[in-house]
Formats: sequence, structure tokens, C-alpha cells
Amino acid sequence: MKFEITKEELLRPLQQVSGVVERRQTLPILSNVLVVAEAGSLAFTATDLEVELHASLEHDVETPGIATLPARKLMDICRNLPDGAKLTLTVDGERGTLKSGRSRFTLATLPAEDFPKVEEVPSTQSVALPQKTLRQLIDATHFAMAQQDVRYYLNGLMLELAGSRLRAVATDGHRLSLADIDAELNVEEPVQVIVPRKGISELLRLLEESEEPAQIELGTNHVRVSLPGFVFTSKLIDGRFPDYERVIPADSGHPISADCGVLRQALLRTSILSNEKYRGIRFQLETNNLRILAHNPEQEEAEEEIEVVYDGAPLEIGFNANYIIDALSAIRTEQVTMNITDSSSSCLLTPDGEGGCRYVVMPMRL
Repeated sequence: MKFEITKEELLRPLQQVSGVVERRQTLPILSNVLVVAEAGSLAFTATDLEVELHASLEHDVETPGIATLPARKLMDICRNLPDGAKLTLTVDGERGTLKSGRSRFTLATLPAEDFPKVEEVPSTQSVALPQKTLRQLIDATHFAMAQQDVRYYLNGLMLELAGSRLRAVATDGHRLSLADIDAELNVEEPVQVIVPRKGISELLRLLEESEEPAQIELGTNHVRVSLPGFVFTSKLIDGRFPDYERVIPADSGHPISADCGVLRQALLRTSILSNEKYRGIRFQLETNNLRILAHNPEQEEAEEEIEVVYDGAPLEIGFNANYIIDALSAIRTEQVTMNITDSSSSCLLTPDGEGGCRYVVMPMRL
């Protein structure tokens, strides 16, 4: 295998795929990137057996071939070469050689036939969206995914296709985020799949704020997202997502309307003096006024007051500050509406004028 390429042309696909490569691998081959050089094209593939990333580009190839090379070493060498540098990559037997000007690097290879390939995804459902739209859907919900929960089905993002709607839902048992977008679907019955946390993180890193298409294909065990010059494939979590609609509270009779930015900044300041472990803050609601209180074991206290629109009875309730802040950070509108029925019920946050997003935060005892 032999081809010439510029630093920038090689670095982009390497950076796209190497995010999936863990520094410590159980199998040495998983630290490598599979490079396939064919007449007129180059392809790069990396995998951790859960997620596979595949990047391709049109490029002249002097000698076709297939090899695996250490992903991070190859990327770090390219990154540290001068801008605009021209490289020649040659693989002969068990050694790969990278030359650029007076620089020369020899890398160990591993047999390409040992590189694990994710099986083909027989598509049961397919939907095409602009990358920007899919990114916004994930951005609005992914932060509520659980981390290493024993309820493994919570360690991912649930995608639901139903009617003409694509929905994303995430929950860790203490909070829930939900977002809907309209999509042209051909679905007879609702379909639910759970994409693991790492897959969602990688996909979010790859999606751009553009109108370029993202083709989503759902199989029984895998999801595949095809982007221009790039293919993302991830295993699905085998489990049943909880009945999330049951935990979404109904709109109460006395909603609280607040400026999203003002409320978020007040919470950020107050939470500085909250208990570092539990992050508890207290809401005290009165007519058109919200007082936010926090204290910690060092007897330090914080208090903020902001104007809100509220005409209900006085109410006091505690929350994890980070959960409310995360939800407010995902809301793109200036105003947010909060519905709290009483001191023991969950808080429902909805962006004003945007019916597609809902956030639920459970109360905490302080």
C-alpha cells in the first residue's frame, strides 16, 4: 500500500474516527485504525466493538492495499507536522512508514484480517434529517442519561419513531428530558431503540450545524447514521425503556413563568454555596416572586430573589440545582414555564412557545 496525501486531508478522517479508540484496550487490534486504499479512494475505520466509525474520501492511490496502524500515534504524528506538509504513507509487510520532508516514522502494523467488523445492519426503519435538526434533538436531551446505572437501559438515549414524529428521551431516575421533532416517517407501529451513552457522545461530536442530510437506519441490534463521507454504527442496548409518559406531571393551575437566563444565573450563583455532594437548593414561591436559598455544612448561605409571573399559593420545595441548571441550559427560548403542583411533586419545565421539549425534575428533601 502506498499513497501521498497532505497533513490536513489525512488528519480530518483520523480525528473523526479515533474518538472511539480507547487508550487501554483488551484487544491490541482495537487500538489500531483500519486503512483501506483502493483506486481513487481512501477509507479509515475504528471500533471498540460497541461503536464503529468509518470515514472515506476520494483520493489518488499509487498502490492499493489494506492495513491497520496505531490510531493515536498516527494522528499525533500528523497533528504535529507543519501545516500543509505532504506525507507519503507506505505499508510493506508488518511495518508502515510515514515520510514527510526530512521526517520519517516507522509504525508497527497488525493483520487487517483480524480487525473486527460490525455486521451489516438490516434496516427495519429509515429516516432522513438535516444534521442540524438531529444535533438539536440530541443536544436537548442527552444530558439526562444515566452514568453506569445498574438499570443498564437508562445508560443511553431512547429514540422513538411514531406517526410523523421522532422523539428522544433520556432519564437517570431523578430527572427526565424529552424532545420531539417532525419527520417524514413510514412507521405503522411505534418503534423504540436505546442508543448507548458512548454512541450518543460520538454522534454528537460528529454532527455539524448544517442542512447536510443525516440518514438514520434502525436495525434489530444496531443503529447506523450515514453522513457525507462518514458512517457511524452503534450497537443498541437490549432492554425495555420505562414508561416515561407516566412520570410527566400534568400542567398545574398556577404555572410559574420566568426569564430563562436570569433564573439560570441565579441558580449558578446560589449553588456555589450548596452542599457539594447533594447540590440541594430551596425554592420559596410567593406572588410574582421566587426566592432561591442554599446552605452547606460549613454554615455558609446564599440567597437570590428574582421576579417571576406567579399567582398561586405560597410554596416551598427543594431540588438538585444541577438538574434545573442542565434543563435551563438546553432551553433555547428566553422564557421558561415551570409547573409545580405542591412541595412533594415533580417540576415540569417547558420552553415558552416550543411545545417539542419537556423536562421533569424530581424534588428532594432538604
